[in-house]
Amino acid sequence: MTVDDLEKLKASVLFTEADEAALRQAWSVLKDQVESILDVWYGFVGSHEHLVAYFSTPEGQPIGAYLDAVRPRFGKWIEDTCTRPYDTTWLTYQDEIALRHTPAKKNQTDHVESVPNVAMRYLVAFIYPITATVRPFLTAGGHSEDEVEAMHQAWFKAVTLQVALWTRPYVSHGW
Repeated sequence: MTVDDLEKLKASVLFTEADEAALRQAWSVLKDQVESILDVWYGFVGSHEHLVAYFSTPEGQPIGAYLDAVRPRFGKWIEDTCTRPYDTTWLTYQDEIALRHTPAKKNQTDHVESVPNVAMRYLVAFIYPITATVRPFLTAGGHSEDEVEAMHQAWFKAVTLQVALWTRPYVSHGW
């Protein structure tokens, strides 16, 4: 994927420079709440057997060390979503994240024996809970409703953009 392809994808989700600014503002609100956000997300995943299965042995036993190892990366992803420039370096890392959901690289980073891939349908479906659950955290910064809405919409666009990128290996390999 080229930067030109990325620009077209950004245009497709209506992602603009104003969204980049709103994401930077969002980070100023979210940075001190990352652990609380992760608690919500982990609670959501943990309450659904079909989701926690992706952090479990093939027999279905959750791998605590795996969940613990992934948590700081999820936190870093929140920061990166809000602060990193969406450039060639960022695109390369999005490809890495994508591959870590597929048999090409799933389980390798943490040297675990879990299921071989995350079903693409859950990557797509997860857009909603990752977007909906962040909004209450955005309201904690004391910003106006319009500013909170701008931050939330920017987050929604950024998450959608990333998930679109993360689906590439699934589609390119015919899965």
